[in-house]
Amino acid sequence: METLANLESFVRSAELGSFSSAARRLGLTPAAVSRNVAALEGNLKLRLFQRSTRSLTLTEAGERFLLSIRDHLDSLQGAISEASNEQSEPSGVLKLSMSPTLGIGYILPLLPEFMQRYPMIRPEWMFENRQVDLIAEGYDAAIGGGFELTPGIIARALAPAHIIPVASPGYMGDRVRPHDPSGLRELDGIVMRSMRTGRIHQRQMCNLAGDEQPAALKETIIVNDPAAMRSAALLGLGVAMIAKADALGYLESGELIRLIPAWYADAGPISIYYANRTLLPSKTRVFIDFLTEVFQRERWPERFAGTLG
Repeated sequence: METLANLESFVRSAELGSFSSAARRLGLTPAAVSRNVAALEGNLKLRLFQRSTRSLTLTEAGERFLLSIRDHLDSLQGAISEASNEQSEPSGVLKLSMSPTLGIGYILPLLPEFMQRYPMIRPEWMFENRQVDLIAEGYDAAIGGGFELTPGIIARALAPAHIIPVASPGYMGDRVRPHDPSGLRELDGIVMRSMRTGRIHQRQMCNLAGDEQPAALKETIIVNDPAAMRSAALLGLGVAMIAKADALGYLESGELIRLIPAWYADAGPISIYYANRTLLPSKTRVFIDFLTEVFQRERWPERFAGTLG
């Protein structure tokens, strides 16, 4: 009967491409991971990896074995975790990734309530504008929008990510407010260049009647971060197209005003992403349930929607 340690060392080494990376993920030494894999190969009488000083690649037998056990290993780990926590509180490190604007503005303020409910869970929360590899980088979940759903990852929608044009009252002053997206070209635009593609983000706007028009912003100021766009708009430098969630508090305080309120751009949903396992670790499951509960309680799906003024 093969040990769980040997199987897990093999699967994580295959996923991450090295014994060292697998060791960091598992909290072991690289030598221990290598020994576990060697023991597994000896027991199976199969060579699972081709090893060199620079790389670790699966053999054909290794690829077949990985396909046959990976999902079963995740289910087994989930069952063990669930059984061990059945009579105890959810515990362990909860590693999350989220965008800085959404994360710091909305998710981080929930931490006192969450920790009061689940004091045995230790948060490790990363605020970053990138799509992480949940499995390879050891994340329990990620919160954001527009993630590519790689095999083994599922998404649970939380709220819409609607993009709206905003400006400060001081900037608009005596300027004529546009009636539709075409009128935005008369104003100074604060636009964002994608760090991934190098292109300026272009938005297609729509309204409830089903009409569509491109957002014709001038490229007066170019930045590479949504929070910087919002800050530039607050400074009175022009019009920025940002998520309504990022603008909401400033709209309510009057520091920003929404232009052409009948129009918005749909950037898809804000979702929580996590590994598709039959049994999630209890720390992840309770966080997903908690987050869903709070989004509904605070009416964020309705308040983040561009269909409401």
